[in-house]
Amino acid sequence: MPGLAPFVAVIGGGQLARMMAEPAAALGIPLRLLAEAEGVSAAQVIPDTLVGDYTDLEMLRKVTSGAHVVTFDHEHVPTEHLHALHADGVATRPGPEALVHAQDKAVMRTRLAQLGVPCPRNAVVGSVADVEDFGFPCVLKTTRGGYDGKGVWFVGGPADCAEPFEAAARTGVPLLAEERVDFRRELSALVARSPSGQAAAYPVVASLQQDGICLEVVAPAPDLDPGLATQAQQVALTIAKELDVTGVLAVELFETTDGRILVNELAMRPHNTGHWTQDGAVTSQFENHLRAVLDLPLGSPSPRVRWTVMVNILGGPDEQVGRLYDGYPHALARDPHLRVHLYGKELRPGRKVGHVNAYGDDLEDCLERARHAAAWFRGDLGNESE
Repeated sequence: MPGLAPFVAVIGGGQLARMMAEPAAALGIPLRLLAEAEGVSAAQVIPDTLVGDYTDLEMLRKVTSGAHVVTFDHEHVPTEHLHALHADGVATRPGPEALVHAQDKAVMRTRLAQLGVPCPRNAVVGSVADVEDFGFPCVLKTTRGGYDGKGVWFVGGPADCAEPFEAAARTGVPLLAEERVDFRRELSALVARSPSGQAAAYPVVASLQQDGICLEVVAPAPDLDPGLATQAQQVALTIAKELDVTGVLAVELFETTDGRILVNELAMRPHNTGHWTQDGAVTSQFENHLRAVLDLPLGSPSPRVRWTVMVNILGGPDEQVGRLYDGYPHALARDPHLRVHLYGKELRPGRKVGHVNAYGDDLEDCLERARHAAAWFRGDLGNESE
């Protein structure tokens, strides 16, 4: 019918798709979701949901039928299926030629080297002898499928290589060796880019990781040299342009101890290091992702306040899995300015089940408030009143 907004198909039912729903509703953009199971995070808030397997091409065709564009909660849809959808005339954003660089680390490293983008020394390895030739200690990564620390091994010698090569043999996925980088901290440069080429760059942030899982993000990165911040943004914008990325691109970086930046990972979707934008930026990464894939003018990425701190809420240990919704009276009464985002996920130890954002003019105050709230929800603090 004339005047109806085009709908966007979203593949994957996780929290990223869930958090697209709020700006989509505000913009009047209908979403259709392909969820992996009934009642998963995004399916709780997106009424038009189909349940099926994202590796099933016919299911992908069903969910994208009539869609103006299809985008993604994750990068795991098989590349050949994306090419098939593209051949069917479905606008996949990001497209398969771009997304493969976030799906396959070996492809990504090769292309970034061609572009002259600074990266850690790396090589595809097929045996322990190859790793020895590359040099210990190093990092071994599965070239496809790893996330949140999964598929990553720190190896100091040949004996440490048994598990990664067993995994490679079992899955048929090759391994990539990378040098152990002597870094000061991890940074993230987030940009959004539309098909027409418009781009918006968010402030570079610092992230704290533990066991491959993001614990907290500070926006902007404290005490970051302005020249290095500009370089990081330029690297992200260059990658987005040269790889023809549509939507949000997160470029995870190492800030080395000798003052350089090296690209660690790429994500072509909204990213954990951009969750601060929901409350700390003029336009959130989720809204700009939708605007970008629909080729609408992008919103301002400027920060609303001096500092924003995002801390993830993780499921606690088995015997104390956290309060979550029961934590609201304490957390919100203690800090009326706190912003809480829960994902509706089943609690499991170490699983990301939500995050909190605290913002203001005093960084230490923001850190304390966000860390306290996340610890309270997790169940790390007692029931004492404050």
